[in-house]
Amino acid sequence: MNFNINEVLAQMTAAVKKTLSDDWPEVKSALNLFLQNRKARLELLAEFRIKNTISADEFKSRLEDEKIMLESEMHVVAIISKSMAQKAANAAIQVLDKAVKALIPL
Repeated sequence: MNFNINEVLAQMTAAVKKTLSDDWPEVKSALNLFLQNRKARLELLAEFRIKNTISADEFKSRLEDEKIMLESEMHVVAIISKSMAQKAANAAIQVLDKAVKALIPL
């Protein structure tokens, strides 16, 4: 099984959409822009972890950085509260983390 960044980004988008269903129309463009701008970085980060180029702790730290950046992007949309932005960022990053962990041999 290979890592497919497009599939993971679609799952991340779905996770945020589910978390912010009522506010999805306002959030959609900001999220899509963030994910497209970060796509190569997220893919590289995932590949490094899958190939064990970086440790689990380093991966976790980098995911936290990505989550903070995503949360900041979500704050750009004035209608979203801090709690909603955190939930959206958490949902998206959890999808990426899960996809990567599924491909790491035990």
